[in-house]
Amino acid sequence: MAITDDLRKAVTDPTPLYALAGGVDLVAEKAREIPGLVEKIRQEAPKRIEAVRNTDPKVVQDRVTKEAKEAQERLTRLLGSLDADFKKLSQQAQDAALQGVGLAAEAAVKVREGYDELAERGRGAVQTWRSETAEATEDLAVAIEPEPKQEPVTEPKAEGLTGTDAETPAAAKKSAPAKKTTAKKTTPPSENTK
Repeated sequence: MAITDDLRKAVTDPTPLYALAGGVDLVAEKAREIPGLVEKIRQEAPKRIEAVRNTDPKVVQDRVTKEAKEAQERLTRLLGSLDADFKKLSQQAQDAALQGVGLAAEAAVKVREGYDELAERGRGAVQTWRSETAEATEDLAVAIEPEPKQEPVTEPKAEGLTGTDAETPAAAKKSAPAKKTTAKKTTPPSENTK
Protein backbone atom coordinates (compact mmCIF):
# COMPACT_ATOMS: atom_id res chain seq x y z
CA MET A 1 0.00 0.00 0.00
CA ALA A 2 2.86 2.37 0.81
CA ILE A 3 4.46 1.78 -2.60
CA THR A 4 1.30 2.75 -4.47
CA ASP A 5 0.96 5.87 -2.34
CA ASP A 6 4.54 6.83 -3.14
CA LEU A 7 3.97 6.25 -6.87
CA ARG A 8 0.74 8.25 -6.87
CA LYS A 9 2.50 11.13 -5.06
CA ALA A 10 5.46 11.05 -7.47
CA VAL A 11 3.18 11.11 -10.53
CA THR A 12 0.86 13.78 -9.21
CA ASP A 13 3.56 15.99 -7.60
CA PRO A 14 3.97 19.06 -9.83
CA THR A 15 7.27 20.23 -8.32
CA PRO A 16 9.57 18.75 -11.01
CA LEU A 17 7.40 20.31 -13.72
CA TYR A 18 7.58 23.66 -12.00
CA ALA A 19 11.38 23.45 -11.87
CA LEU A 20 11.52 22.69 -15.61
CA ALA A 21 9.23 25.61 -16.37
CA GLY A 22 11.37 27.94 -14.26
CA GLY A 23 14.50 26.89 -16.20
CA VAL A 24 12.81 27.56 -19.53
CA ASP A 25 11.68 30.98 -18.32
CA LEU A 26 15.24 31.89 -17.22
CA VAL A 27 16.64 30.88 -20.62
CA ALA A 28 13.97 32.91 -22.38
CA GLU A 29 14.78 35.96 -20.22
CA LYS A 30 18.50 35.70 -20.97
CA ALA A 31 17.73 35.16 -24.66
CA ARG A 32 15.86 38.48 -24.74
CA GLU A 33 19.01 40.19 -23.46
CA ILE A 34 21.19 38.78 -26.27
CA PRO A 35 20.21 41.31 -28.98
CA GLY A 36 21.11 44.19 -26.62
CA LEU A 37 24.51 42.61 -25.85
CA VAL A 38 25.20 42.05 -29.52
CA GLU A 39 24.39 45.67 -30.30
CA LYS A 40 26.65 46.87 -27.47
CA ILE A 41 29.55 44.71 -28.68
CA ARG A 42 29.05 45.97 -32.26
CA GLN A 43 29.27 49.58 -31.06
CA GLU A 44 32.30 49.02 -28.83
CA ALA A 45 34.15 46.63 -31.14
CA PRO A 46 35.57 49.24 -33.53
CA LYS A 47 36.96 51.26 -30.60
CA ARG A 48 38.56 48.18 -29.07
CA ILE A 49 39.91 46.96 -32.36
CA GLU A 50 41.38 50.41 -33.05
CA ALA A 51 42.95 50.44 -29.55
CA VAL A 52 44.56 47.06 -30.18
CA ARG A 53 45.88 48.23 -33.59
CA ASN A 54 47.36 51.39 -32.11
CA THR A 55 49.01 49.55 -29.23
CA ASP A 56 52.74 49.07 -29.57
CA PRO A 57 53.62 45.36 -29.51
CA LYS A 58 56.67 46.18 -27.43
CA VAL A 59 54.48 47.68 -24.69
CA VAL A 60 52.16 44.65 -24.76
CA GLN A 61 55.15 42.32 -24.57
CA ASP A 62 56.65 44.28 -21.66
CA ARG A 63 53.30 44.27 -19.82
CA VAL A 64 52.83 40.51 -20.35
CA THR A 65 56.43 39.86 -19.29
CA LYS A 66 56.03 41.98 -16.17
CA GLU A 67 52.76 40.26 -15.21
CA ALA A 68 54.33 36.85 -15.86
CA LYS A 69 57.30 37.70 -13.61
CA GLU A 70 54.96 38.92 -10.88
CA ALA A 71 52.90 35.77 -11.18
CA GLN A 72 56.07 33.67 -11.07
CA GLU A 73 57.30 35.52 -7.96
CA ARG A 74 53.95 35.05 -6.25
CA LEU A 75 54.00 31.37 -7.16
CA THR A 76 57.59 31.02 -5.89
CA ARG A 77 56.69 32.72 -2.61
CA LEU A 78 53.63 30.55 -2.27
CA LEU A 79 55.60 27.38 -2.99
CA GLY A 80 58.38 28.54 -0.66
CA SER A 81 55.92 29.16 2.13
CA LEU A 82 54.27 25.82 1.41
CA ASP A 83 57.68 24.16 1.41
CA ALA A 84 58.54 25.87 4.71
CA ASP A 85 55.13 24.88 6.07
CA PHE A 86 55.68 21.31 4.92
CA LYS A 87 59.13 21.32 6.51
CA LYS A 88 57.67 22.70 9.74
CA LEU A 89 54.89 20.14 9.68
CA SER A 90 57.34 17.38 8.88
CA GLN A 91 59.64 18.48 11.70
CA GLN A 92 56.70 18.75 14.11
CA ALA A 93 55.52 15.28 13.10
CA GLN A 94 59.02 13.88 13.64
CA ASP A 95 59.27 15.64 17.00
CA ALA A 96 55.89 14.32 18.04
CA ALA A 97 56.84 10.81 16.94
CA LEU A 98 60.14 10.99 18.81
CA GLN A 99 58.39 12.32 21.90
CA GLY A 100 55.90 9.49 21.63
CA VAL A 101 58.73 6.97 21.35
CA GLY A 102 60.50 8.61 24.28
CA LEU A 103 57.37 8.53 26.41
CA ALA A 104 56.75 4.90 25.46
CA ALA A 105 60.34 3.99 26.32
CA GLU A 106 60.08 5.86 29.63
CA ALA A 107 56.84 4.08 30.43
CA ALA A 108 58.44 0.74 29.55
CA VAL A 109 61.36 1.50 31.87
CA LYS A 110 58.97 2.44 34.69
CA VAL A 111 56.97 -0.72 34.12
CA ARG A 112 60.16 -2.76 34.12
CA GLU A 113 61.33 -1.09 37.36
CA GLY A 114 57.95 -1.70 38.95
CA TYR A 115 58.04 -5.27 37.75
CA ASP A 116 61.53 -5.77 39.17
CA GLU A 117 60.48 -4.24 42.51
CA LEU A 118 57.46 -6.52 42.67
CA ALA A 119 59.60 -9.52 41.78
CA GLU A 120 62.10 -8.69 44.55
CA ARG A 121 59.30 -8.20 47.04
CA GLY A 122 57.82 -11.53 45.96
CA ARG A 123 61.15 -13.30 46.48
CA GLY A 124 61.37 -11.93 50.02
CA ALA A 125 57.79 -12.91 50.76
CA VAL A 126 58.33 -16.46 49.52
CA GLN A 127 61.48 -16.81 51.59
CA THR A 128 59.60 -15.54 54.64
CA TRP A 129 56.73 -17.92 53.99
CA ARG A 130 59.10 -20.82 53.50
CA SER A 131 60.99 -20.13 56.72
CA GLU A 132 57.72 -19.71 58.63
CA THR A 133 56.40 -22.92 57.11
CA ALA A 134 59.61 -24.73 57.99
CA GLU A 135 59.43 -23.48 61.60
CA ALA A 136 55.76 -24.41 61.86
CA THR A 137 56.46 -27.84 60.42
CA GLU A 138 59.32 -28.34 62.84
CA ASP A 139 57.16 -27.25 65.78
CA LEU A 140 54.36 -29.48 64.57
CA ALA A 141 56.71 -32.41 64.27
CA VAL A 142 57.94 -31.85 67.82
CA ALA A 143 54.36 -31.62 69.07
CA ILE A 144 53.24 -34.73 67.26
CA GLU A 145 56.31 -36.85 67.87
CA PRO A 146 55.56 -39.28 70.68
CA GLU A 147 57.75 -39.18 73.70
CA PRO A 148 59.95 -42.17 74.14
CA LYS A 149 58.30 -44.57 76.51
CA GLN A 150 60.07 -45.10 79.71
CA GLU A 151 60.06 -48.69 80.53
CA PRO A 152 59.23 -49.29 84.16
CA VAL A 153 62.20 -50.33 86.10
CA THR A 154 61.40 -53.63 87.60
CA GLU A 155 63.08 -54.36 90.78
CA PRO A 156 63.40 -57.81 91.94
CA LYS A 157 60.88 -58.49 94.62
CA ALA A 158 62.21 -59.31 97.90
CA GLU A 159 60.46 -62.11 99.52
CA GLY A 160 59.80 -60.38 102.68
CA LEU A 161 58.08 -57.36 101.15
CA THR A 162 54.46 -56.75 101.67
CA GLY A 163 51.98 -55.81 98.92
CA THR A 164 52.23 -52.09 99.71
CA ASP A 165 55.94 -52.06 99.12
CA ALA A 166 55.47 -53.73 95.74
CA GLU A 167 53.05 -51.04 94.62
CA THR A 168 55.45 -48.21 95.40
CA PRO A 169 57.25 -48.09 92.00
CA ALA A 170 53.90 -48.04 90.15
CA ALA A 171 52.58 -45.27 92.39
CA ALA A 172 55.71 -43.24 91.79
CA LYS A 173 55.24 -43.58 88.07
CA LYS A 174 51.64 -42.38 88.28
CA SER A 175 52.54 -39.38 90.40
CA ALA A 176 55.36 -38.18 88.07
CA PRO A 177 54.21 -35.18 86.04
CA ALA A 178 53.67 -35.84 82.33
CA LYS A 179 55.82 -33.78 79.93
CA LYS A 180 53.69 -31.68 77.53
CA THR A 181 54.88 -29.74 74.50
CA THR A 182 52.89 -27.02 72.81
CA ALA A 183 53.14 -25.81 69.23
CA LYS A 184 54.67 -22.36 68.70
CA LYS A 185 52.08 -19.83 67.57
CA THR A 186 53.09 -18.07 64.33
CA THR A 187 51.65 -14.95 62.77
CA PRO A 188 50.18 -15.12 59.26
CA PRO A 189 52.30 -13.62 56.43
CA SER A 190 49.88 -10.73 55.92
CA GLU A 191 50.60 -9.43 59.42
CA ASN A 192 54.39 -9.63 58.89
CA THR A 193 54.32 -7.22 55.98
CA LYS A 194 52.69 -4.41 57.99
